[in-house]
Amino acid sequence: MVYKVGQKKAVQPYNLVVFGGNGDLAFRKIYPALYNRFVNEKLKEDFTIYSIDRTPIELEVFFDKLKQSLLKHTLDTFEDSSYKLFFKNFQVICAPDNSASSYTELKQALENNLQRQNIYYYSTPSSAFGEISQILKELELNNKSSKVVVEKPLGVDLKSSNKINQSILKAFKESQIYRIDHYLGKETVQNLMVLRFANNLFERAWNSDSIDNIQITVAEELGVESRVEYYDKSGALRDMVQNHLLQLLCLVAMEPPHNLDAEPIRDEKLKALRALRLHDKNSVRTDTIKGQYTRGVVNNVKVKSYLENLKKYDSDTETFVAIKAYVDNWRWKDVPFYLRTGKRMAKRYSDIVINFKPVKHNIFPTTGRDILNNQLIIRLQPEERIELLQMTKIPGPGGYRYKPIALKLDFMDSFDERFPEAYERLISDIIRGNQTLFMSYNELHASWVWTESILNSWAANKMKNELYEAGSWGPGAKIMPENLQWSNDTLEL
Repeated sequence: MVYKVGQKKAVQPYNLVVFGGNGDLAFRKIYPALYNRFVNEKLKEDFTIYSIDRTPIELEVFFDKLKQSLLKHTLDTFEDSSYKLFFKNFQVICAPDNSASSYTELKQALENNLQRQNIYYYSTPSSAFGEISQILKELELNNKSSKVVVEKPLGVDLKSSNKINQSILKAFKESQIYRIDHYLGKETVQNLMVLRFANNLFERAWNSDSIDNIQITVAEELGVESRVEYYDKSGALRDMVQNHLLQLLCLVAMEPPHNLDAEPIRDEKLKALRALRLHDKNSVRTDTIKGQYTRGVVNNVKVKSYLENLKKYDSDTETFVAIKAYVDNWRWKDVPFYLRTGKRMAKRYSDIVINFKPVKHNIFPTTGRDILNNQLIIRLQPEERIELLQMTKIPGPGGYRYKPIALKLDFMDSFDERFPEAYERLISDIIRGNQTLFMSYNELHASWVWTESILNSWAANKMKNELYEAGSWGPGAKIMPENLQWSNDTLEL
């Protein structure tokens, strides 16, 4: 039996205008996502994709680059015949600057399709968001059906974030803005809602009475690579925690919304963010770690240090951060949330681990090892699956011998359908006008307030980075309970 929620709205034909259309994000994520939706006939309405870039590019070069990108990023869905149909929907426009004359060709093209909705995807540095919004307003291309999609980073602090948002709001309403976070498009992240609110077993135990702690980890094998200039101004806290990890925390910690519409869900996420306990000069010393990777070995390959990648002798930028956080409300009183992320880790993986409290009294004979806590493990990458770790008797005579066994829900084994990539789902929602998986301005503001409490306290204490070897698990284990350090990755099930 399959349960369906709500009715799908009729989808309006669209023009997707990608500013920075010749950039890395467009070819790596946006175009492959659109192509997969096109091939799978999930979005059958008429559309045109306008690639806008400041640098001229020959059409033959652009389409060869597009084909190579789709071959690399769409895996088994690429078909030459489908590609030829797909690229007919493209139009490449050079706009050397943000002036009215540079956008004459785009204006004429959009005015020839007034029955379509216009979706403006800002795949550019955030410093250009205001200029682009202003020129769209000047050319009267910001009508009621227009939508704006913006990527992080949305500022480096609360002040700059507010400035960027205000610059967009001069041309568009808040209801037209889609702040994209690809982690929220992952299947297992969305399954959190069903797991929690459609299963009495979990919802009744989803509180401080039953849960000991929650771990949210995003570990990366890669270093800063080509993002070194951006990353040195950002660091792990701004780059990963302020958006990705806090959004995952919201979905774990939020109260049940009264329905699945966008606003009720975003309201509950906002309450969780506002309940986060702010850090101060004292708490950052005991409850946070900031680190930076040195030379090491990853996958049997020697890699350089962060400073060597940066080609500088000194930098205070953190490539690793671990934080003990608290959500101060009735549900989560005194339950620590451990947030961890780092570059050049021993292994690439992302997951959420719900560690339940142990049984109050062990009636079984001791075997030299304690009964392990039940764990609910929600793995986001590299594969997507859910595991419930429970103690089980080992078959056979000899008394009550037991061991931890994981009940697994592996999506690839359980469902025949192809799993859409996160960007496919998010772009589909943008086209349909569903803002459930996108951050509101209030969420963004609240996340920066909490993040700044750490940044400002680090600065006040002049906290230095703790160095860790590339290919290790970083220096952050010391704020974790000893029996929980990276437990989900090292425990043999």
